[in-house]
Amino acid sequence: MGDMADHPWEPPPAGTETEHLLAALNRLRTTFRFKADDLDAAGLNTRVGASSLTLGGLLKHLALVEDYTFTTKLSGASIGEPWETIWRDGDDWVFRSAADDTPEELYALWDGAVTRARARLAAALADGGLDQSVHLAWPDGRRANLRRLLCDMIEEYGRHTGHADLLREAVDGRTGEDPPAGWHVVTGQFTP
Repeated sequence: MGDMADHPWEPPPAGTETEHLLAALNRLRTTFRFKADDLDAAGLNTRVGASSLTLGGLLKHLALVEDYTFTTKLSGASIGEPWETIWRDGDDWVFRSAADDTPEELYALWDGAVTRARARLAAALADGGLDQSVHLAWPDGRRANLRRLLCDMIEEYGRHTGHADLLREAVDGRTGEDPPAGWHVVTGQFTP
């Protein structure tokens, strides 16, 4: 831990439940983006062993999950653009198709999805807090609450940030739990 100005992704030492959940998600987003940052197409398409996962595929997948979670699952609204225009078929399409996208397209897709998700999440929190019901429902009619969506997103990033650790190390040896103090993206618009 260090100065919060140098580590804006660091959770508060003693915040509220909402502050801690948002900060946990932000730290995972930031660490994921640090692992994926500043790579060319070859770096974004690097695989490890028999796995078909790539950092480019993860960028595109997590962009889709951000938009789907904080649009469709949250309010029931259509996922919107760019997904309605670019969606092809199958659940693994985002992973496969990322190899056809430029690094700039992949970074912009993820950065834009995070920006939209942050705005939608902030509006939802202001409108009813973590306990409010969201659109996501089970077959028996029970509805999830906003806390569940936020925790699911933290879990999603936890899983894929671990993948990103292995993939980035295979590309150029970059390791580390968190970005270094003062880190900012090299490629794209993400702000921790």
